Amino acid sequence: MDAAALRAIQAPIKERYKTNPSDAYITLTARGTLDDQNIACKVETGRLLAVAGLHPATGGTGLELCSGDMLLEALVACAGVTMKAVATALEIPLQSAAVSAEGDLDFRGTLGVNKETAVGFSQIRLTFDVETDAPQDRLDQLLKLTERYCVVYQTIRSGPPVEVMLRRS
Repeated sequence: MDAAALRAIQAPIKERYKTNPSDAYITLTARGTLDDQNIACKVETGRLLAVAGLHPATGGTGLELCSGDMLLEALVACAGVTMKAVATALEIPLQSAAVSAEGDLDFRGTLGVNKETAVGFSQIRLTFDVETDAPQDRLDQLLKLTERYCVVYQTIRSGPPVEVMLRRS
């Protein structure tokens, strides 16, 4: 898809959101079912069923997906799609590009071994490797706009309020 095609697709959507801001507010949903036999959760992805389980560092078998890996994979997917869209819109030619994310965890927190050890990632590194002839100032703009418009990155970075509830079925 070229920049003109992307603009043509997005222009009426952007106009609708300017005219009717409430149309832009959408609630995304994820659902899962706890496995009744294993320590796992079956997550509906829209395309297939993903089974998440314990990471081997916490006693898992490694056969199920680790939710920490899934978070990093969501970040990579969102950042990659966002970068491609921004590069296309700005007409920055990328001969090739790859995205990777690394996150550091101390499982002592997760397992309750040390109450002072935080649960969750202590640091996440998102890296883009691009092959392009574009000048550095254009690449700086590409990175800045990718960060700005990547939903998963901004969500992790901003830490929005999360409401947790337990409902009896």
